[in-house]
Amino acid sequence: MSIAHRIKVEDVQILSNDWYLLKKTTFSFLREDGTWQKQSRETYDRGNGATILLYDLARRTVILTKQFRYPAFVNGHDELLIETPAGLLDNAEPEARIRAETEEETGFMVRDVRQVFDAFMSPGSVTERLHFFVGEYQPGDRTSAGGGNVEEGEEIGVMEMGIDDALAMIVSGTIRDGKTIMLLQYAALNLFKDA
Repeated sequence: MSIAHRIKVEDVQILSNDWYLLKKTTFSFLREDGTWQKQSRETYDRGNGATILLYDLARRTVILTKQFRYPAFVNGHDELLIETPAGLLDNAEPEARIRAETEEETGFMVRDVRQVFDAFMSPGSVTERLHFFVGEYQPGDRTSAGGGNVEEGEEIGVMEMGIDDALAMIVSGTIRDGKTIMLLQYAALNLFKDA
């Protein structure tokens, strides 16, 4: 059910347009009791993205990446962050973009991918909608070392591990990335449950 009739935008200020777009918006929101309440929110618009979990059912393995994430570092995470391959859509369709991003980051050519859901990862301040995919791989699907885009400052390591080890890393706090946790849990419930 649309709530567009309950929002009246009154003012939009651009606070930053450097790395991505940060806006401050003042609006009125129609509350359930019929009164209009003036509110102000900052939104960070970095575009929408896609992520994928590569999995091998026969060997019970998954492919993850590890890389430096400055925001996690300044919030006390003094290690490389372990993640599923991911990237911004940059005006491409989600499936096409995740195929290219997977090859760039991991070196794997993905044959069949399937979108399993999409989600807003931090809806209190970030506009990004993330498209979640899964795709099977085999060791022979790796055509390059991967590693990411050096010009963008990426230095991405590729990790192959057992699904049970990956799930244990969530419990131990070694894996802390939200999208990765979501896809690993999805895999445990839907892909590896009978394997």
